[in-house]
Amino acid sequence: MTIDNHSHERIIIGGSNHQRMIDWVNLTLVVALCSVLSFLSYRLGLLTASGGVAALVVGMLIGVMGSVSWLLILIAFTILGFLVTRYKLQIKMSRGLQEGRKGERTYRNVLANGLVPALVAVIAWAMGAHGEMIPAVVYLSAISVAASDTMASEMGILSPKTRLITTFEKVSPGTDGGVSAYGTGWSILGAIGASALGWAFLFPEHLIDIWILVPILAGVLGCNVDSLLGATLERGGYIGKLGTNILSMAAGTLVALGLLLS
Repeated sequence: MTIDNHSHERIIIGGSNHQRMIDWVNLTLVVALCSVLSFLSYRLGLLTASGGVAALVVGMLIGVMGSVSWLLILIAFTILGFLVTRYKLQIKMSRGLQEGRKGERTYRNVLANGLVPALVAVIAWAMGAHGEMIPAVVYLSAISVAASDTMASEMGILSPKTRLITTFEKVSPGTDGGVSAYGTGWSILGAIGASALGWAFLFPEHLIDIWILVPILAGVLGCNVDSLLGATLERGGYIGKLGTNILSMAAGTLVALGLLLS
């Protein structure tokens, strides 16, 4: 597969002025899927009310302006996030390291992981390139960063051997900018897993391809950028967790774009 001539799931662009046509079947499917999943996530205590609304909006943007495949990748990541968040939840709660009161996620968590992928979908759609390979891989790279960071955070806080990424001084698990070998290992697995699964959704006819390394590298790099920002700007009070996540995902996404265009 090459960057120049590959096209996947191009959404219809008709007319001499490249007017984008609405696929009503696709739109109905996306709205129904996002609505049901957001409602169920709220009822099951996985999302707060604000989190459910944010998930609905983000999911619809990605599903309509990207593709159903893009939405399915997001859903797969979301399920992964819920599972690792609930993993050994009682231990996390006893240490005060859980999300929310019982692991539920708010609109801030949804935007932290969904804003950059949604922006990729919107920009690709606006440029009429949402059916091309490059936007698809850039989108997958953003998801890879989110998966890598989520795995590192939710699994890494269980490790007592945590050190600050900038000075390597020993810190408590859950400290902004704290890293561990255990968490780093999970972050790499998260990037590989998200990239492999997403690649299968996007390019089933090219399962073995050198370009799959792009989202994997972007995911691991973005996760480490998250730790660096946490140890510096976030610990210094200049930005919050939401800002850290968005900036690290943007960094990983831009690196992926640069690699694809180089």
